[in-house]
Amino acid sequence: MANPMEQFEIKTLSPIELGGYDVSFTNSSLWMMIALVTVAGFLFIGTAAPKLVPGRWQASVEYLEEFIRNMLAENVGPEGRRYVPLVFALFIFVLGCNLLGLLPFVGAFTPTSHIAVTFGLAALVFLVVLGVGFARHGLHFFSLFIPKDCPIVLLPLVTAIEFVSFLSRPFTLAIRLFANMTAGHVLLKVFGGFVVSLGVFGLLPLGVNVALTALEVMIAVVQAYVFALLTSIYLNDAVNLH
Repeated sequence: MANPMEQFEIKTLSPIELGGYDVSFTNSSLWMMIALVTVAGFLFIGTAAPKLVPGRWQASVEYLEEFIRNMLAENVGPEGRRYVPLVFALFIFVLGCNLLGLLPFVGAFTPTSHIAVTFGLAALVFLVVLGVGFARHGLHFFSLFIPKDCPIVLLPLVTAIEFVSFLSRPFTLAIRLFANMTAGHVLLKVFGGFVVSLGVFGLLPLGVNVALTALEVMIAVVQAYVFALLTSIYLNDAVNLH
């Protein structure tokens, strides 16, 4: 049976060194570019010739944009609309990477199964939240770590907990996406190995693999949604100090 972890191996496609640093073009880079081109193509087709009565492509793009817009309106309020481009871009890029990684027979690679990629996205969110928070509230942004009506005796402890919790956000955001995508792909690989090794007796693991694939598609969508939802919640803290 093939090693289920081999699918996560980073392979150098074009070695590049810049200023003493290895910035080689890898299979992860390739599939992130494929995801970017696919998403850009989807958005271009859906918006190139807008109509009053939208077709399928236009309706799909409008639905996703409205979905993110409503999410930000619910979690941030009216000011959330200015962050729609950011959250929409994160959502659809993560969704594209997650779904493309499930393509069979093409040697697909899932960039979001690597902590370096998910942490990069999470760090971007964290820096934006910090920038918005300090730009809007200045040093008053630190009041986010001081709960209202907290007893004076517990204030230092609670403030420390809130501060550590805030600093852990990029790590939990990155690990949640990375762990879910990695675990699902490992299961698919393991049961796929059973199908091959058992031959004619592999019908049961084949059925399990089909069910797991459907589940992975759902998880790919849900994880993109969760990433966007948590981003909107964090933006709410920066905008409204809740």
